[in-house]
Amino acid sequence: MLPASDKPIALIDCNNFYVSCERLFDPSLRGIPVIVLSNNDGCAIARSEEAKSLGIRMGAPVFKIRDLMQRHGVRALSSNYTLYGDMSRRVVDVLHGYSPRLDAYSIDETF
Repeated sequence: MLPASDKPIALIDCNNFYVSCERLFDPSLRGIPVIVLSNNDGCAIARSEEAKSLGIRMGAPVFKIRDLMQRHGVRALSSNYTLYGDMSRRVVDVLHGYSPRLDAYSIDETF
């Protein structure tokens, strides 16, 4: 067995996790700019790469980016935390097949 200092550590970080979850269940969202909105649909809390390339920033208030969204056909989705939690658990279940010891850092990051 390797000493603790020599054991490899991996960080799994799912990119654009909320948008990725939404795209799994709605393939029509692939390849277009998508944002997921906060509770009460006030701010962008997740952005696809396409939305990021338009300059939509994390936490951007919808009222400030509404014109940009309309100009570029950005799809805005209400957050679905039940879905994201379920998908996070599924990812961790797969990771358990590779390592018995996992430390969840956030909904989309695990060591």
